[in-house]
This record gives sequence, structure tokens and C-alpha cells, in this order.
Amino acid sequence: MAKSVLTPQSEDFPRWYADVVAKAGLAENGAARGTMIIKPWGYAIWERIQAELDARIKATGHDNVSFPLFIPYSFLQREAQHVEGFSPELAVVTHAGGEELAEPLVVRPTSETVIGDAMSRWVQGHRDLPLLLNQWANVVRWELRPRLFLRTTEFLWQEGHTAHATFDEAQAETLLILHHVYDDVIRNVMGIPSLLGRKTDQERFAGADSTYTLEALMRDGKALQLGTSHNLGQNFAKAFGITYSDADGGQQHAWTTSWGVSARLVGGLIMAHGDDRGLRLPPALAPVQVVVLAVKDEAIAACERLVGELTHAGVRTRLDGRTSQSFGRRAVEWELKGVPVRLEVGPRDLEAGSLTLVRRDRDRKETIPLEGAAAASADLLDAIQSGLLAEAEARRSAATTDVDTAAAVEGAGFFRLPWDRLGTGGEADLAERGYTVRCLVREDGAVPAPQENDGLIAYVARAY
Repeated sequence: MAKSVLTPQSEDFPRWYADVVAKAGLAENGAARGTMIIKPWGYAIWERIQAELDARIKATGHDNVSFPLFIPYSFLQREAQHVEGFSPELAVVTHAGGEELAEPLVVRPTSETVIGDAMSRWVQGHRDLPLLLNQWANVVRWELRPRLFLRTTEFLWQEGHTAHATFDEAQAETLLILHHVYDDVIRNVMGIPSLLGRKTDQERFAGADSTYTLEALMRDGKALQLGTSHNLGQNFAKAFGITYSDADGGQQHAWTTSWGVSARLVGGLIMAHGDDRGLRLPPALAPVQVVVLAVKDEAIAACERLVGELTHAGVRTRLDGRTSQSFGRRAVEWELKGVPVRLEVGPRDLEAGSLTLVRRDRDRKETIPLEGAAAASADLLDAIQSGLLAEAEARRSAATTDVDTAAAVEGAGFFRLPWDRLGTGGEADLAERGYTVRCLVREDGAVPAPQENDGLIAYVARAY
């Protein structure tokens, strides 16, 4: 069989990543610098992630909406930290229709401001709360060092925005999304273990009271932020006049939250599970869970029956009957794409009443009876799913080191040290060496409250 041509991870991890994105048919650069064209296989993976997230978001009572791409520049200026934090990344429209605009328009970098403006009209009394909104959209943040899926000028994401009557309700919402939407999908569907914690003041979202994050370790020992959930306090409510009449008739400012994940998750999936032969997709996420390859035309009828049995069993299955192309080329293609199970059927297999089964998570083949092959393949999917998660957890554990001082932070992986020993001064020193505090957690691993600082553990790493 032909070998896939990928740069080995151990030789050049960034080059390996670029090779996989290109040769697995995930994405390519757009004509405008920093933009991305997501190709069919890459978009199919994003659609699966989107569907899993959307189902959970709706199950927790949120409704999907759609807000404009263009935002008046004055909206961003209403919240000082927000405009200061986003100014370097803004794309601003000053001319349209052949003339200069009376007010510049910002191409949406995030929607706290424009949704806050609408909330000020939609929220009148306490019975209007909570207001639970989510939108699937594209956003633009000017990127100086683009990398497909990880950092692009324009990218796809979802952003949730909610308003509540009390701080406690807003905080509960912030953590609900973190745990029961994001972590559930990232861990149980994508097979990626994440650290859940609170960002430091230096790293929190511009305009938020507190930011919570999911941080994962990639195979090269660098961290990747997979999603964030922000308790915005009353900052945006005061800036946009989001007020409500309470049960006693008094006027109160609402408490708001925002939260989001993006197509960066596809990049995280590649780097968390991929190997030197390409992608390895967890079955719960894979657009195609089993691919059936007909080696020769004589095997197509049997392969079609096998596909029917698998589909009837609820397995997402694809028939590859492109017998005019070489078998080796086709096998490598599906290997690159990371399909969890490959069934290969040729004329000799039919004579023997067998087929070849290849698990993508393992570097070996086995011959199994054709009769019952569909059921056997379906039964493998749960084992592959749990195995990829366990492998990623073991890798992260092996790459996590306890240290006593910032000076001991050196190399790849996560480094754990007491936050009260590091502090903001140590955080700044680490930043000069290319390390960031990815998140703060309690000693028992739980996420800390917004103002909780005593006895916390800082997780430090180099990051994407």
C-alpha cells in the first residue's frame, strides 16, 4: 500500500499540522490574507460539532437568533475595556455606496454591544428574565499571524448572550455552559480532556468581571484554549441601559453573560488525536464512522449489502466503490481523513467469506468473517471512542509537572504551581519567556469563584 506523505510530528509539528489540513482535505487559504476556505470534509466535521453543541444549547433553554454583521463604532466605545481590548483586531468600514459614512461601522468581532443594545429594548420587567440567546455566525478579528482553523481573520463560531436578574443567576449560567455544554461536547464527543478553570485578570475577556476557560494540551505539549464563558457582571448592562423593574417596582440593572467556541475546535481535534498518518476521528464526531472499500468491481454488490446493514444499525457509513482508482491511494485517503473503521472487501475475501477490518486508532489489520461484520464494526465504535479519550488523558498526565517557582518552568507541557507564590509579577515574567497562565483552579480541581484567589493552583504552558 502507498504511504501517506506527512512530515513526522517529531520532526516539525507545525509542518505536520499544515500537511494534515491540506492532505486530509480540510481547508485552504482564501484569496484575502488571513482568510480560510473550509473544504467539504473539514466542514462536515464542523457541522457535527455544531450539531452537538446546538442540541445542548437548546436543551438548556436558549433560543437561536441572528444579529447584523455591521456594528456602529460608537457601540464599542460605550464599554471602555471592551473597545480597548478589541481595537487592535478591528476591521472598520469607513466608505460605502461611493461616499464616506457618517459613522464608521465595525465588522463584527463579537456581539456583546449590538446584542446589549437590543436587550435594552427587550428587557423591561423581571418577567422578561432570564433572556437566553445564542447565534451561529462569522466574526472578523484582524490576525497578524494566521494559521488555518487556529487563528484566521474571519472564522465561524457560536456566541451565547444572556441577561439575568441576579449575579448568582448569571454565575450559574456561566458555569452551566462551561460544564454541561462545552465540556460535555469536548470530552464526550470530541474525546479531548480539558482543564476547566478561571482566567487571570491579565487574560480575562475585555469587559468581563470573570472569564472561565477550557484548556487542552496538544500532542506537541502546547496548550490550546478551546472555549470561554464570561460573567460580564453589570458592565454591559450599565453601558447599554439593560434595566428591568423588579417585583417591588424598583429599577435594576441586569447581570449579563457571554460565551463562545469556534471552528478552532477542528484545529484542536487535529492536534489532540492526529498521528503521522493523519487524522484520527472519535466515532461520536466522525462524519463517516465506517467506510467500506470495494477492492474490485466484483465486490461492490457485497459491499452495498454491508453498507445497508451498517446504516440500518445507525452507523454513519460510506461506500467507496471507486475501483477505477488504485486501492492503495483510496485506503491512504481514508486513513488521512481519520475514519474510525475501514472495511476492505475484495474477490478473494468473498471466496473466503471474510473481509479485512482496519481500526484507525491502531496500526494493525485483522481478518474477520463477512457474516456479522456490520455488527462487529458497530460494536467497536464505543471502544475506539473511550480509547482515544483515555490516550489523551494519559498523555496530558505524563506532560504535567508540579514546580515550586516560575524559574522551574521550562519546556513543553503543563506546569502546576501555587498562584499565591506566582502572582501577577511572576505571570509577567513568564510572559516574557513565552509562557502564559492558562487558568487557575482550586486544589481539588474545581473552578474557583470570581473573586476567589487563596489556595489556587496556576496551570502554566506555552500556547497557541
